[in-house]
Amino acid sequence: MSEKRDYYEVLGVSRDASTDEIKKAYRKLAKKYHPDVNPDNKEAEAKFKEVTEAYEVLSDPEKRAQYDRFGHAAFDPNGAGAGGFEGFGGFGGLDDIFDFFGMGFGSRQSRGPVKGADIRMQMTITFEEAAFGTEKDVTVNKYVNCSACEGTGSKSKSTSTCSTCGGSGEVRIKQATPFGSFVNVRTCHKCGGTGKTVTDPCTVCSGNGKVRKNVTIKVTIPAGIDNGQAISISGQGEPGSRGGPPGDLIISIRVQRHNLLRREGFDVYLDVTIDMIQAALGDVIVVDTLDGKVELTIPEGTQPGVSFKLKGKGIPKLHSSGRGDQIVRVSVSIPKKLNETQKDLLRQLQASISENSSNGRKSFFGRKK
Repeated sequence: MSEKRDYYEVLGVSRDASTDEIKKAYRKLAKKYHPDVNPDNKEAEAKFKEVTEAYEVLSDPEKRAQYDRFGHAAFDPNGAGAGGFEGFGGFGGLDDIFDFFGMGFGSRQSRGPVKGADIRMQMTITFEEAAFGTEKDVTVNKYVNCSACEGTGSKSKSTSTCSTCGGSGEVRIKQATPFGSFVNVRTCHKCGGTGKTVTDPCTVCSGNGKVRKNVTIKVTIPAGIDNGQAISISGQGEPGSRGGPPGDLIISIRVQRHNLLRREGFDVYLDVTIDMIQAALGDVIVVDTLDGKVELTIPEGTQPGVSFKLKGKGIPKLHSSGRGDQIVRVSVSIPKKLNETQKDLLRQLQASISENSSNGRKSFFGRKK
């Protein structure tokens, strides 16, 4: 047997967890261990595969029921679950339809439409594009309906009912055992479950009805999106099968660093440096924002490490109204080298400050001390 961890333990949920609880746990772990977030991290990649495997089983009611009954053996070809039941004459697993002593116990796999696979890709955008949104053209290589046969796979654009399965898309194989008759239901090998066959295959797509092609898609990036978030474009994934809908295009966003600003939530932060004269006497300085340069008033007696808020100068809120703020943090530059004249002036200033301090007044230097 495999030494796999219990799927409930992998996702960190109880055995009676709801579908929503399982989905929430998976999303949290998948985001934590996603290869895009942990490049070249083999341990994180293994964790991501483990939580994905657990979710694929526990999110499916039928697979979960099998797992709860048989554990990992339910999906082991040599186990006692869905894979074999070797001790009972070699009939199929829990996905088979069987007649047990003339009673209709069993389950039947869906042969209906199947949604196409999702396509995942990554896009890098600038700090400003993430803040205010943008539109990008992306090129995706995917399967599309063959234009020569209009997706039928036939030169004449016509199909016939499969002679093997009679159009049902499945074949039934009956087996006799000491416990009764068992009927295995399998996808028809001749038509692949479509119920249709082609007698004159299209030379362009070799009868598949689909060809790979580069498709350019316009993508709208919403204002306020952050690094690591993703957008989903419905219906732009791989085509479905048996009349199923196409999958989605899921784009993971990476945001380039700004050379001055940094983001925390919807607020942006900027560090500026002023000299001690500006801090003591006050000044009006020019600072960078997402909207361009603006003036910021530095009041008299500003202390090192003080922050000023520029309201509404932050990141627009994603899928909402309003914006965050810009926080400007001030540091004060102290000169390292002074000539004798400058030192004398500072000594005179210090003496004057000391006199004022004795009268209960404190200047910038007095407060700093």
